[in-house]
Amino acid sequence: MKFKSKTQFKSIGLALLALVALAACDNDETEITGTELNVTDLTLQDENALLFMLEEEKLARDTYDFLDGLYGINQFANIKVSEQSHVDAVAKLLDQYQIEYTLLPYGEFANEEMQKLYDQFMEKGQIDASNALEVGATIEDLDIVDLVAFIDAATNPSVIGVFESLQCGSRNHLRSFVRAIENSGETYAPQFLTIEEYNTIVDSTNERCGP
Repeated sequence: MKFKSKTQFKSIGLALLALVALAACDNDETEITGTELNVTDLTLQDENALLFMLEEEKLARDTYDFLDGLYGINQFANIKVSEQSHVDAVAKLLDQYQIEYTLLPYGEFANEEMQKLYDQFMEKGQIDASNALEVGATIEDLDIVDLVAFIDAATNPSVIGVFESLQCGSRNHLRSFVRAIENSGETYAPQFLTIEEYNTIVDSTNERCGP
């Protein structure tokens, strides 16, 4: 399965201060504690990137919440809390720039691509615990790649700061899922990262996220 982020540009003019404070990032190992003030308007691309990542972080949270209830695996229990902090961080920035957004109930998404992915992950994750852990690794794999693209295209310092912290958290989450997969005697093959990028991440120690 291959998936690429797509954003549609729309216009909005804003000039407000952005203050971002991110909470726990990894499963009790890493925190995001960055705070940044910025008066730069959001570009159309920055705005749509935030709206997209709000849905993608919700995808992670909702999936892990469901799989935690199904299997009670520590990775899901811990990382779903971190994903809630990621959702909150993006939503806070959207609020500060007065950008309208919708957060639907668990398992429901305004973005059709996210809904399709969620349904696919639910089907795979319910097969067994091994497939569930692979779903977790795949979500983080996807998240990292999408954030790389958005960071490269972003111009607003607050957006870049939030996305870099989220990406740091996703690298830690990927390491955690991969460790659990390998401890169960299985292996994970990256779906979105190159093998070189993947090996660099999983062969590194956990990071402390934030400035």
